[in-house]
Amino acid sequence: MGPLRWLVFLLLGATLVAAPSGQLPLRVVSQTVGTDELVLALADPSQIAALSHLAKDPTYSPVAKEAAAYPTLQTSDAESILKFRPDLVLIASYTRAETKALLRRAGVKLLSLERFESLEDLYANARSIGLALGHADRAEALIRTWQLRVATLKMKLQDVRPVRVLAASTFPFTAGSDTTFQDVCDHAGALNVAAEAGLKGHQPTPTEKLLTWNAEALVASGEEGSRVIERLRALPSYRFLAAMKAGRVVLVSGPRMASTAQARLDAYEELARALHPERFR
Repeated sequence: MGPLRWLVFLLLGATLVAAPSGQLPLRVVSQTVGTDELVLALADPSQIAALSHLAKDPTYSPVAKEAAAYPTLQTSDAESILKFRPDLVLIASYTRAETKALLRRAGVKLLSLERFESLEDLYANARSIGLALGHADRAEALIRTWQLRVATLKMKLQDVRPVRVLAASTFPFTAGSDTTFQDVCDHAGALNVAAEAGLKGHQPTPTEKLLTWNAEALVASGEEGSRVIERLRALPSYRFLAAMKAGRVVLVSGPRMASTAQARLDAYEELARALHPERFR
């Protein structure tokens, strides 16, 4: 690979651990749910050797229906991946170090996506995968459709007062800045009170401080179950919040809200409709 192509990959925010030599990859394995989304949108069907072990699970995967047509990994480890004899494996920064090492030792080419927090990260990752698959033009066309959706939503939400929201969960964590939840808030007419308070990433829920954050609505994952609101109400972290007492709890599709790829756009729209229904009538 020449210096210019290496520079392109670095600028796009992806790390090519071992670059394809000459010909396009014919047997691509996606190791993560986020790369499943992108490879399904960008690859020729014949290029997809296998998707992640969670690809067909609608609890985690926003593309479970599309994934049903393809083989999936038994687990996310190197042994499961190598069974599909890949010539390119799509991994992420959070892929286990030992898995990466074993795949490198086996001589497998790896494309590692490093950042996922923002919409710009999504565009960069789509371009990186499109280039690696030989479908750079397909990636650019897809990005244009995403940009149109984002612009259309922005127009609908023009001049709205952001609703103060808190990511609520039966797990003892909330989402601050530098998270996919923050990205959803940024595009859905919402203000993430945890980020406003200085939290970064996913942090333990600071029960004693929540009352001072003045959240107007709680945002939770619909995948936590039909009784999630009841379960949240029973937790000390949320029981006394004005938003909980008023029943202002918004359930958003978990796979969409947690998506590191294009399903995040569905989460933008879903949360925006819930917080600002008057703009969608």
